Amino acid sequence: MSADAKVHLFYISIGFCLILGVESYTGGSNHIITVHRGGSVTIPCHYDEKYTPQKKYWFAEIDKSNKYTNTTEKNLSVIDHPDQSLFTVTMRNLQEKHTGHYYCVVETGENPPIKVIYEPYIKIEYAPDVFVWNSSVSGHEGGNVSVQCSYSSEYKKKLKRWCRYKDKSSFTEKKTDTSQNSSVQISDNGESSFTVLMTGLRLSDSGWYFCSVGEQISPVQLTVTEAETSSVTKTIYETGINTSNKTVVIEDQRYCA
Repeated sequence: MSADAKVHLFYISIGFCLILGVESYTGGSNHIITVHRGGSVTIPCHYDEKYTPQKKYWFAEIDKSNKYTNTTEKNLSVIDHPDQSLFTVTMRNLQEKHTGHYYCVVETGENPPIKVIYEPYIKIEYAPDVFVWNSSVSGHEGGNVSVQCSYSSEYKKKLKRWCRYKDKSSFTEKKTDTSQNSSVQISDNGESSFTVLMTGLRLSDSGWYFCSVGEQISPVQLTVTEAETSSVTKTIYETGINTSNKTVVIEDQRYCA
């Protein structure tokens, strides 16, 4: 089946709610992502590991266009990350005309031949209802990281959550998870923002998350790096100093070994 035929079939299936050779997204609610006018957003599209060698693309319902992975244009990048079983879509300089439904799609090589793995609705606003000032954060293994999620006044009483894209796990403002020596704490100021604090970070915590207020979300990428070795340990390891019955002096601090 040609690419054009697949896109046409895909559009018919979505537009008229028919399942004709298309497997629809079953990963939960279809999110509303609000973005500042003129701003940008990066959206992760997770897929099953078995689809790693298959073709994937980003489909825009507003103009019926599809962009395959590893496409880079002025205001759009669609990049595959097979080591993470996901592809990311970065849209830049967004305007009101870009508001609409979008779809992350995999050509399965199976029956059905096309699988919709994510269906976000992107809404461009002068003042978004939900947003984060920093959509990319990082921390060290064993350390902490915090994310501030802002929301408009009409969302004061909506449920606040911090969720992970990959496994759809969620933490609410009234719950603290302290499993496996890590914790997620959510505190809401009750006016315009809530803060997510993740402590005891693990390397496996790296990935994509989103702030959620009601039906609105804002994506955040977390990168956790290995814990830094102390300067004393690093110096001894790299130089092979024999510390038996000696004193190591570093930066005017005396450490008896």
